[in-house]
Amino acid sequence: MNKQTFIQGTMILLLASIINRILGFIPRIMLPRIIGTEGVGLYQLGYPFFLVIVTLIAGGIPLAIAKLVAEAESTGNSQRSAAILRTSLVYATAIGFLFTFICLFGAPWVSQHILTDPRVFQTFIAMSPMIVIVAVSSVYRGYFQGKQNMVPSAVSSVIETVARIICVLWFSYLLLPWGIEYGAAGAMLGVVFGEIVGLAVLLWQYQRFRGKIQVKPKPDSTACTDTAVEQQSKVSFFSLLRQIFKVALPVTGGRLVGSMSYLLESIITARSLAIAGIATAVATSQYGALQGMVIPLMLLPGALTSSLAISLVPSLAEAQAKGDMRTIHLRLHQSIRLALVTGAPFAAIMYVLAEPLCLLLYDNVSVAGMLKVMAPIALFSYAQAPLQATLQALDKPGRALINTLIGAVVKLILIYYLASNPSLGIYGAIFAIIINIIIVTLLHGISVSNALRFRFPTLDIIKVGGLMIIMSAAAAYLYNELVLISNQGLHFIVTCLIAGVIYLILAACLRLIDWHDIKRIPILRRWIKS
Repeated sequence: MNKQTFIQGTMILLLASIINRILGFIPRIMLPRIIGTEGVGLYQLGYPFFLVIVTLIAGGIPLAIAKLVAEAESTGNSQRSAAILRTSLVYATAIGFLFTFICLFGAPWVSQHILTDPRVFQTFIAMSPMIVIVAVSSVYRGYFQGKQNMVPSAVSSVIETVARIICVLWFSYLLLPWGIEYGAAGAMLGVVFGEIVGLAVLLWQYQRFRGKIQVKPKPDSTACTDTAVEQQSKVSFFSLLRQIFKVALPVTGGRLVGSMSYLLESIITARSLAIAGIATAVATSQYGALQGMVIPLMLLPGALTSSLAISLVPSLAEAQAKGDMRTIHLRLHQSIRLALVTGAPFAAIMYVLAEPLCLLLYDNVSVAGMLKVMAPIALFSYAQAPLQATLQALDKPGRALINTLIGAVVKLILIYYLASNPSLGIYGAIFAIIINIIIVTLLHGISVSNALRFRFPTLDIIKVGGLMIIMSAAAAYLYNELVLISNQGLHFIVTCLIAGVIYLILAACLRLIDWHDIKRIPILRRWIKS
């Protein structure tokens, strides 16, 4: 199995993530036109509950597997890696089926008493089979990441996205005549089918590399009796399971806080908007626009930060096992710099050109105000993922959990008080989310600094801030003062391209773009040498 370097692995995942994010906007653009923002709201109301279940059973499993496998591979113990995979699969399959049945039988009660709109019932039923599929897929993804081979995860995620897009739009269109709630359920069925395809691709990749990753038993193992082998297997299984839980439980706790916060956010927001005098259908529509249109657009540059976070965990775990602090500092510095440099131009465009951007993507200018309010704090969000991954890789997931919990509590309290204010409405929820992002990112940064005595690249942060101001001014001038093309959509695209080129040139002059890292990208290496 081919092992990639940190930069190569990040770029492979980044390429897949960019493709996924771009393709993912097809259903985000088309779905509101098929089932409307109210239908998107029903879909979004059901999804947080699913995230809570999946996080509960598999939230920390991929990271734990990646970390343990990376440590095993650093000592050349491939047999231990295979044992970790088998143990994780047994656990994930059993717990996945258990929660799938619980959700199927508990769907009527959940939709009536926990979620704010009974029409979510159909969506809830449609998503239940996905639980076991995601649980098993997460095991294989963690295993491949621990081997520092990001190709299987990347290929699987791209094919899964393509299948999901086709099925989400097709199934929602087919079921819409039965009612808007069935249209939302059809969209969720499309997501389920995409997960099935993604798991099938991971299994195919595993079988393809199976000859390389399987480990033959030791020669003296045949001398053991059947009883001894059975006892040894049991001890090995439960011993490995305890080690997996030791890493996974704190991580799961941190992610569970985030998922529960997301679920409670949807419930509290809807109830707070009702207190503010907003009708249920309108509140569902507004929340659907926020979570289904605005936040995904803001998080689009997160394709890089999520890729960095995934590659960072096994890389830092391996470096920590070897006591290599220099590599840990280097990887962290690279991650933060890349997150800021690549995210800054997107944040600038989303702030300055929010209205034409939303008009081009969604044919809906009304959501531009939400995007413009959230855009300035986007950089905090982009930096949060590598910081959290660092804490988890360095055996400090408990610190990440506390930071996330503090931010979640503050957010939920603020949503209740701000969103119930008739003068704020949905913007009250937005302000609460913004404060949450800032608090959690700052707390993660302080924790990493204290743990590693790491100094953040203050000069780079100042440079990025200056470049954002320059690019924002250039984009605003080009779009508003210079009519380059009569077609509004093309005019917007050309404006962004020119402003982006200005940003890249200035970033290169300020040495924010590391030419050494660029030359290590597999696709560009041959082109640069030629």
